[in-house]
Amino acid sequence: MSVYVDPLFVTPRTARWPYPHACHLFADSTEELHAFAAKIGLRREWFQESRRGAFPHYDLTSRKRCEAIAAGAKQLTRFEVGKRILNEAATHST
Repeated sequence: MSVYVDPLFVTPRTARWPYPHACHLFADSTEELHAFAAKIGLRREWFQESRRGAFPHYDLTSRKRCEAIAAGAKQLTRFEVGKRILNEAATHST
C-alpha cells in the first residue's frame, strides 16, 4: 500500500483556498490515506469523498506537499495519476 501526491497546479485564490498552488494527496486505501493525513497534520474534515470526476483525496498546499514527500508519499506525474484513475474506473465497472 502507498500514499501519493500529484504535481502542483495553479489555483485561483478564494476565501476558502487562499494559496496559489495545490496538489492532491491520495492512497491505495482510504484507511491508509486518513492515517497518513493525520501524521502530517491534516484535519479529517478536509477529506474530499469520491465524486464524479474526482477520487478520494486531500488538497495540499505546496508546503504540505513537501511535508508529505518527506513523510514518505510517492510523487506521481499527471500521466501516472490519470492511468491510476482509469485503472480504478475499469476495476469498479466490471
